Amino acid sequence: MEGGGKSGAGRWRWLSGGRQRQQEEVILMLLCGLTIMSILPFGIYRLLQGSWSTAAVDMALVASMSVVIVHVWRTGRHQLAGLVVTIVYSAGMVAVVYLRGVSLVYWVYPTMIAAYFVVRPIHAVAINGVGLVLLVVMLFGQMTLVNLSTIIVTVGLVNLFAYVFAYRTGLTTQRLHTAVELDFLTGVGNRRALDRKLLEHAQERRPQLEASLLLLDLDHFKQVNDQHGHAAGDKVLKQLAELMRAHTRSSDRIFRYGGEEFAIIASGAGLSAAAHLAEGLRAAVASATLLEGHSITTSVGVAYMDKRQTPAEWLASADKMLYAAKQGGRNEVRVAS
Repeated sequence: MEGGGKSGAGRWRWLSGGRQRQQEEVILMLLCGLTIMSILPFGIYRLLQGSWSTAAVDMALVASMSVVIVHVWRTGRHQLAGLVVTIVYSAGMVAVVYLRGVSLVYWVYPTMIAAYFVVRPIHAVAINGVGLVLLVVMLFGQMTLVNLSTIIVTVGLVNLFAYVFAYRTGLTTQRLHTAVELDFLTGVGNRRALDRKLLEHAQERRPQLEASLLLLDLDHFKQVNDQHGHAAGDKVLKQLAELMRAHTRSSDRIFRYGGEEFAIIASGAGLSAAAHLAEGLRAAVASATLLEGHSITTSVGVAYMDKRQTPAEWLASADKMLYAAKQGGRNEVRVAS
């Protein structure tokens, strides 16, 4: 009846102080690395040939990609970095075509496709659209109308296909991500989802955003399984999940921590509000009929999610309070000071 999994969905563990890197970070750094390897030889060649302006554009791109790799590696902030990379890519492509002419217009296609790998499809469309307009303005008069129209149509089709692919891939990824973070029995978040939410709160830049962690455990739940069977136990867990949904706010997040133990992240709640929420849940469980002929209660431990501590410390603090509630006679709420 375990419902959980190891944390780290959608994250790759790279050597960086043991921190797990998001897939988007890895893709962005790989893209920047490939760009450096692709453009640097051309930049060196153009320096040797005395093509100073084009070489300067190449070296500026290499320097920009290097800065982005270091920034993302050290901070993990990939969203703004991805937007910067896409804009620099597009500006570099336009500059190269402006300096070297129609002969380098083929760089437009990989540059525009790359945008869909690092930013949202709608942002890629906007940036590529601006780039295409600038290209048309520059190439107008240098090409026949037929050839220019061919470039416009093919670039438009490339963006259309890339947009559709990126959009559908994003939807599929979102559905898979949602499915893998749901507990199969109760429909609430699983341990994997809990770990991710705790990490997100730890990395939240707004220190004024309060949150508290509640750990709930059904008292003597083993007796339910022993006396009534595991099917009855599963039914109790489902009804408990529904009860918790009914007695929490829409901003609160519920997770199955494991077995008959659940966790709630109460967003925007200090200890006092979280304690009130916990007491309401305890009373609701005690008064509800989760199983005919069998009284069921719950013990609750509450801890404040202090930004100066780690998610592991929040869990340990709430678990300590839960243990104290169990030791104190069960059907109690204990709050960490």
